[in-house]
Amino acid sequence: MKKLFSIFFLITVFFAHAQKSVYDRYPVYNGDDLGLTYAPSGSKFRIWAPTAEKVQILFYDNGENGTAIMEEEMQKSKEGTWVKIIKGDMLGKFYTFRVMINGKWMNDVPDPYAKSVGVNGRRAMVVDLKNTNPADWEKDKGPKLMNTTDAIIYELHVRDASISDNSGIKNKGKFLGLTETGTINNDGLSTGLDHLKELGVTEVHLLPCFDFNSVDETKLNTPQYNWGYDPLNYNVPEGSYSTNPYDGISRIKEFKQLVQAFHQNGLRVIMDVVYNHTALTEDSYFNQLVPGYYYRHTADGKFSDATACSNEIASERPMVRKFILESVKYWVQQYHVDGFRFDLMGVMDIKTMNLISKELHRIKPDILLYGEGWTAGSSPLPDSLRALKKYAYKLDRIAVFSDDIRDAIKGSVFDINDRGFASGKPGMEQSIRFGVVASCEHPQVDYSKVNYSKAPYAAGPFNTITYCSCHDNNTLWDKLSLSVKDAPEADRKEMQKLSLAIVLTSQGIPFLHAGSEFLRSKKGVENSYHSPDSINEIDWSLKSQNADVLELVKALIRMRKEHPAFHMTTAKEIDRYIDFDYGAQNAPGVVTYLIHGEAVQDSWKKILVAFNGRGEQTITLLPDGNWKTFIQNNIIMQDFQVSGKAVLDPHSCTILYQ
Repeated sequence: MKKLFSIFFLITVFFAHAQKSVYDRYPVYNGDDLGLTYAPSGSKFRIWAPTAEKVQILFYDNGENGTAIMEEEMQKSKEGTWVKIIKGDMLGKFYTFRVMINGKWMNDVPDPYAKSVGVNGRRAMVVDLKNTNPADWEKDKGPKLMNTTDAIIYELHVRDASISDNSGIKNKGKFLGLTETGTINNDGLSTGLDHLKELGVTEVHLLPCFDFNSVDETKLNTPQYNWGYDPLNYNVPEGSYSTNPYDGISRIKEFKQLVQAFHQNGLRVIMDVVYNHTALTEDSYFNQLVPGYYYRHTADGKFSDATACSNEIASERPMVRKFILESVKYWVQQYHVDGFRFDLMGVMDIKTMNLISKELHRIKPDILLYGEGWTAGSSPLPDSLRALKKYAYKLDRIAVFSDDIRDAIKGSVFDINDRGFASGKPGMEQSIRFGVVASCEHPQVDYSKVNYSKAPYAAGPFNTITYCSCHDNNTLWDKLSLSVKDAPEADRKEMQKLSLAIVLTSQGIPFLHAGSEFLRSKKGVENSYHSPDSINEIDWSLKSQNADVLELVKALIRMRKEHPAFHMTTAKEIDRYIDFDYGAQNAPGVVTYLIHGEAVQDSWKKILVAFNGRGEQTITLLPDGNWKTFIQNNIIMQDFQVSGKAVLDPHSCTILYQ
């Protein structure tokens, strides 16, 4: 048996090595003209297909139906590419490629580098990008981000923001809906873009806006919904968010209008991107042109699936890395986006991520980059090479989401009954401290008692996204409703306030889920990626009903922006100027700490932050001197005097300063 196992192991290793060697022998194209190069006098098309025997390009009048009006043989060119120049103006024509491999024609597919497509993204479109710019586009610039930790992120789905009847927005579910100003709910309170301005966040993280597979753009009058984590055309905006998905220009121009409107209103735009897998696998556009190359495989030759989406992209291969890098550069240069959130970034290799950071920071020095430092399954690429959370310190100016602080605050996302610090779970104090210092090294954190990470993993606060909820799993309000269902609603509201206060007072980069500032619910649906609008839409009437939560969040955001003590830039500052052991004896379920604000040029010389996660009132001792209140027990109470001690109500945050 042992001998058989050894033989099997050697065969497996040999197969994996042989497979790797085959792909390593593929030529690498070093040019920058893959896809379409348009001019009125003629268009050049270049595709990388090193294993093809023949390549054809097919042209169509229509982006959806009809047979090809022209078929042209492409000529073999350098470094595995094939090229064809078509004389004359091809503007508005649609095209696909097909390759012959081993004597068999593969499916015809659109150009993977396509910048414009027809309805449902099945055919690429010849486009002159100068025709897609809104007025004054050349003057468009996003607000500057001086330090990464100055960012305050708000995660939003384009359709969710406007589709509700009470949004007051005309272009419901569209890019243009988020360009509208003066929109109000039934009580006259701001919605959409105006609400984002009122809230005070700096970055709006938009769930996938590239062309995805799951929504049929020919049936937009039929209710359909998806988050969009099933990429089809990486370099083209999603058609269902445009006013005319049949017209390849509309989706481009309207997304640019959204970016422009946000910039004009002091907001930066973060794109949620999904380079870790494709919507299709065997039939994907990549796989039909160069079978196998773009994906990782298991030892038995099957598609590896660390994404739980049937495949995972082999980001470490040169031409895959080249595609991803050119794609993100294109979005920054053509669409003026201000940053990216990388879905399942733990599937991506560290070298590729750091190259992305280097190139994008060269183009846009204040680019904001972050992602999920985990996978949904095992990968054949060794952990040490991938952008996992535990290797955050190896990432160049890229942040990872902290599931440590997320679940410490509200309880595990994998157990609806589990509670967190804010909902009264004992023993979470060290995990909260770990979150407060943004996963950095700090002598007053007992890492052995941190819920997940038993050691610091961030090189600095710029490495950590501090959050307690996002589009995944239950909304914060639903999680509290499920895990402490017997608690009165008034108590759960205080838990929500405390949760958001922890996020907005901790170091790192704070991240808010849209609607959490007024108790957004998805009616208990945990994974709403294809649930109807009735589940996913933002109910803007909640803004009227929960004004106290909203006002607290606005005050905390304003405070954070005005006081550098809450967004330090280095691990050394956090180590030196945050003190958990300043002399107070805290009860279990209580975390208090002192910030030496004066040391980081804050106008508040000393700041005391106190969290009471207990279900009962407690008292904390204050350092000597008189203290002024900013927040007292989740209530905005500015400039009242306290000294000696402070009474902490159940599930509350208190912020005092000198």
